[in-house]
Amino acid sequence: MKIISLGPAHPYRGGLASFNDRLALQFKAEGYGIEIVTFRMQYPKLFFPGETQYTEGPAPQGIKIVRELNSINPFNWISTGIRIKKVKPDLLLIRYWLPFMAPCLGTVARIAKSNGHTKVICIFDNIIPHEKRPGDNFLTKYFSGSIDGAIVMSKTVYDDLMTFRENIPVKLSPHPLFDTYGKIMVRDAAISMLNLDADYSYLLFFGFIRAYKGLDLLIEAFSDERLRDMKLKLIVAGEFYEDPGRYHDLIKKYKLEKDIIFFDHFIKDSEVPVFFSVADLVVQPYKSATQSGVTQIAFHYEKPMLVTDVGGLREIVPDGECGYVVKPEPEYISAAIIDYFRNNRKALFSEGVKKEKEKFSWDKMTAAIIEVYKKCLNSKSLL
Repeated sequence: MKIISLGPAHPYRGGLASFNDRLALQFKAEGYGIEIVTFRMQYPKLFFPGETQYTEGPAPQGIKIVRELNSINPFNWISTGIRIKKVKPDLLLIRYWLPFMAPCLGTVARIAKSNGHTKVICIFDNIIPHEKRPGDNFLTKYFSGSIDGAIVMSKTVYDDLMTFRENIPVKLSPHPLFDTYGKIMVRDAAISMLNLDADYSYLLFFGFIRAYKGLDLLIEAFSDERLRDMKLKLIVAGEFYEDPGRYHDLIKKYKLEKDIIFFDHFIKDSEVPVFFSVADLVVQPYKSATQSGVTQIAFHYEKPMLVTDVGGLREIVPDGECGYVVKPEPEYISAAIIDYFRNNRKALFSEGVKKEKEKFSWDKMTAAIIEVYKKCLNSKSLL
């Protein structure tokens, strides 16, 4: 069976690329023929909020990665689609996360599958983006009309997809573990590498900083006076994708300059185990969500989590077993943090995380994709 994976991959950085690289390795380990077609130009510099789109890490060994796609060049979409059409893969596996990519990916999909052989399956991260823009629904409708089947990673995304396509096979398969960043470290070694005080406990907010991720809610929660006597600090590790000014203003307002530590840059793969080895509790105070790669890193490092009750986060983090699921409001976030440290929940929740993580293996994702592919073969395309 021949598979082409279309989407972010090495040398691009971030969770989407890491996911696609790891998924390709899993398919290869199971004996499938797979190559990745990724971007020659993913985002125009004008539209990219970070410092760089590229990773410094090595490419996944043994996987062919072709840099071919240009997200804003229609002639490139056509030529890429024609090439894939001629190659005639059994499966074209597309990653969809942003309506901006809909014209590019939808056009390639339509051309590729016109060979009458290739089936197109999409792994959807989002149907409705966290930060909405005019034209999102139109663009998503265009893309969703180009596929034969879909994988979703949360019930929220499933429900959203049903508003666009009800006539295709769809399988819900949770986001697998991010297990490519290395093993957990001895805490003292990680503390030393970050130049932190070993006498403190640490909360970790990890990943790109955008408005929907709720760092402002966490800062307000962390201002609770009851937390000041707990020898507790907050680590914010990630690159700002917006103006950091309002967060620093909040910190000054609540006089938390000594209690919140910023590592405000893109966290390299080699740094990931350091931060998660230090963390006592991983906090995701999101205002909106579908699923999150950060939870799957936390599961890999067996760290309890505090997440807000938005999107599919409740589906992934069982409340009271692996951590907390709370309302996206500061008072509920602070109450959970207080309960965790006052009542020494770490050991209990860590055991819960160890048991729960078994659900998120990569072979379950590949099995779900193949299941949908077989259903596509048995159902006549409606396009």
